[in-house]
Amino acid sequence: MGRLWAIFFLFAMQSQAQGPAWQLGGSGSAWSRSDSLQVLIDFDSTPESIQPVYLEPEQNVLHLLENWQFWRVPSDYDLGYEDGQKPRFWNRWGGAGGDPTQSGIFLIDADSTTYNAPKVVNIANTFFTIDTAVPIPAYRFGFYTPDEGYRSDGTPLRTDVIPAFDASIGGDAEPAVNWGGNDLFQRVVANVGTNFESDVRIDFSRQYARFFRWRRRESPVDAEALNRCSGCGGQGNQAIPLKGTIGGFDLFAHGVPQRAFYLSKVVDLGRIVNFGHLHWHATPMRRVNGVAVEDPKADVWLTAEVRVGRDDDPAVYHEYTNTGREKEVSRATYESLSAVLGRDPRPGIRASIGYDTDNWSFWSIPFTETGQLVRLRSGSHLQIKLTLESRDFDAWIRIDSLWIETPPLLVDEVVGEIARLDDLQPQRGFTEVELGRYTEFAYDLRAEFTTASAPGFDALRIYTGSRADFVRLEMGAPLAVVEPAAVAQEEDALVVQLPESVTRRSNTPVRVVFSTRLFEFASTFEGEVFTSNSDALPQPILPGDAGEAIATNSLRVLSAEGGSVDFVRDLQRSTGVLTPNGDGVNDGLTLRYALFRLPGPVPVRLEVYTLDGHRIALIEGGLQDAGPRQFVWDGRDENGRLLPAGLYLFSIALDTQAAQKRALYSLGIAY
Repeated sequence: MGRLWAIFFLFAMQSQAQGPAWQLGGSGSAWSRSDSLQVLIDFDSTPESIQPVYLEPEQNVLHLLENWQFWRVPSDYDLGYEDGQKPRFWNRWGGAGGDPTQSGIFLIDADSTTYNAPKVVNIANTFFTIDTAVPIPAYRFGFYTPDEGYRSDGTPLRTDVIPAFDASIGGDAEPAVNWGGNDLFQRVVANVGTNFESDVRIDFSRQYARFFRWRRRESPVDAEALNRCSGCGGQGNQAIPLKGTIGGFDLFAHGVPQRAFYLSKVVDLGRIVNFGHLHWHATPMRRVNGVAVEDPKADVWLTAEVRVGRDDDPAVYHEYTNTGREKEVSRATYESLSAVLGRDPRPGIRASIGYDTDNWSFWSIPFTETGQLVRLRSGSHLQIKLTLESRDFDAWIRIDSLWIETPPLLVDEVVGEIARLDDLQPQRGFTEVELGRYTEFAYDLRAEFTTASAPGFDALRIYTGSRADFVRLEMGAPLAVVEPAAVAQEEDALVVQLPESVTRRSNTPVRVVFSTRLFEFASTFEGEVFTSNSDALPQPILPGDAGEAIATNSLRVLSAEGGSVDFVRDLQRSTGVLTPNGDGVNDGLTLRYALFRLPGPVPVRLEVYTLDGHRIALIEGGLQDAGPRQFVWDGRDENGRLLPAGLYLFSIALDTQAAQKRALYSLGIAY
């Protein structure tokens, strides 16, 4: 059967389509403090907009943070906790569920009369850790004794100073090695062996920091307590409480946090919809002489993520049964259960919290540019996660409005799966291919219709990552080869228009067979369906079970290669002798090659050596990603000087952490 190779432009991206939309800010729903989880978001400075809080020099940051979590030691098992979304305070000898005077609550409030009572504890285990959730431009950390009250021996608490202490600060990566321990963070900002001050202020250069740790040190004034503890040797429980009472901590910063965080509540749209492009209007700002002004060049940006679902909670909750297994319960029931860890599993104890993958998508990729297609499943609920980022103490991004297109469904759900044409049911359950080799794939689709108004589709686009060749189209049950209405080969996608629409009344299986080469460890062949004769937005193809013929239930393809890594392959050069004399013949060298198995763009350079192994030139080629690439060189070194005539060796080198094979090629230069 003949093929119709009509190279055409299907205007199916509909990037300018502006149909129904859900919006925050502007003419949409108002930004609301009560409608979100937030860290250092300013809802008040600009009407109908949000922006990071500008931290004034004399504001105690601890009093600006909300939704604190208090632990004996930090834990990810706390209901609803996600790293970077809530501030935390932990003390090895206090904690939620115990004595509230030891949990840290009184140490971050704005009341100078509340305090943690001195305890009979090991000095080495007396420490507090503060996590502000996001890095702030900190410059001062401190603590103070209570304004009123007395110890049991009559000593006024105001004069009951901490005799010795140290303090340290750290950035985002610190808790990986200091999670629940009492060792100091990377930068020590205080190491005081003798202290007589009731109000302690520790100043340091302004810097982004997120973790702050205060630790009690042993002092000569502790001798009485240590002596009362016979045989302790300074370890174990002391017979009398330690000297020193903390009424609270101070933390000061000046400027904009490195990140500010906003999480909307789950929004009920009232109906199942498709999701199109995510848009926002944002303004880069800067403070100049105390006044906020627009600054288009400010090093600030927004990162937005979206997830969608078909009910009001992305989580599923479990309780232990009397046999130690888990059963699903409502969130209300889960919250009423005991959260005590370490007990034998039994009814009344919280079990795991899972993700409701049946009804909810995972978070989308982080979007940093407005107008991008979301490519998520259809749904009736959505949630937005925003991170307002800055790399400048005095600059920030203001989010005026954000909206996501919510067009009607083309189809309630369309699922797809892919496999090699010669191995439709791989034994290991997933598809593996040899990198760089042309491989034929079968891409199967199955549509689900439950909504009578869903019109269906008559075209699809498969994102192949590199140029792909169409082989054939099959439709029907059983599948049979049919002629497509049209085919378009795009730079990184293949577009196929079907000879007839897939609708509720004519819901026929679809298979596209194509060939392409892969260059990465793993490739996901995302896709979308659309109608070729309308401006309706495309609808994403979701991975799943499209039928019995293919057994992968996935759109992901993996590399079958292991062992040593050969990133640069298939190198071809335009000439074996470079003659950069300006006559237009072989004045430049064009190197064509393919880059394989790269996780992302990496710096590429050309290295030129003399025959005795001395490097004579190094020319930077910029960032390059996996796939067919090229490098053009004019015979000059990095200083712009032409190399002398002779025979040389050259190599294409990549800046990667993994060891790579290096191949040398010969090249002559003549004039």
